[in-house]
Amino acid sequence: MIAPSTNQKEQKMITKIDHLGIAVRSLDETIPYYENVLGLTCEGREEVESQKVRTAFFAAGEVHIELLEPTSDESPIAKFLEKNGPGIHHIAFATDDIGGQLKQASEAGARLIHEVPFEGANDKLVAFLHPKSTHGVLTEFCQSAH
Repeated sequence: MIAPSTNQKEQKMITKIDHLGIAVRSLDETIPYYENVLGLTCEGREEVESQKVRTAFFAAGEVHIELLEPTSDESPIAKFLEKNGPGIHHIAFATDDIGGQLKQASEAGARLIHEVPFEGANDKLVAFLHPKSTHGVLTEFCQSAH
């Protein structure tokens, strides 16, 4: 369980919800729904080899939708799809200090999946908190790599 904060001034600030990650079996089959039914525009596709996924991003106001398609049966997304089927995979919060955000989360009792941020999609540094310590929601912190 995550401990309540005792000193709000020392905490790093999340700046916004950056994106919602949605696991899909096929980008080619899913993108038309977002474009034709919802009227969103695909901003581009990208492969993230380290996570064994292909992504596609859509802007919905200031929040993005990230579709995640596995490129391998060993991908975390493939394992998610096998267990849960397609659907919301994670919520990502933008931060201006990902290292500080991870430290704060760890000190407050959250279980880190990644202690060190790594390069993710959309030119961002990313790291995740384990859903067992975040009330069942896989939580991502992301920060622009520049």
